[in-house]
Amino acid sequence: MASTLLDIATREIVELHEFFVRWFVDDGSPAPDFSRFEKAMAADMTMIPPEGVILDRAAVVEHVRSARGKVAGDFSITIEDVWSAYEDENSILACYVEVQWRNGQWSRRRSSVLLSKNSSAPLGVEWRHLHETWLQAPNASQAP
Repeated sequence: MASTLLDIATREIVELHEFFVRWFVDDGSPAPDFSRFEKAMAADMTMIPPEGVILDRAAVVEHVRSARGKVAGDFSITIEDVWSAYEDENSILACYVEVQWRNGQWSRRRSSVLLSKNSSAPLGVEWRHLHETWLQAPNASQAP
């Protein structure tokens, strides 16, 4: 059975966030291949983080590159509630919730990402636009 674009998008979102955890936390094992991240970002990629600034691809790549090993080992990311807000034969606007555990605190953000097919990207889709919005974080002692 062929994967749907939503299946591919979900896998891409989850795998890229798994890369982030391995990249941001230096646990002594070899660093993951940074080109995996770079190849997934479209040349004209833009990002709007929760703070509201607009970042181009170069700023996003440099931010991630410079964050290698900068997060304490007590860090995790899970992805929840992935759904398609729009899709056509070549692209999908996927929405999801990113849940982070860092420094004994939970945070959550709702994200939407425009992914387009590109056979040279790691999973065949590239990130074109990402927009993140903070959600109210639950009590730090409770799981989200």
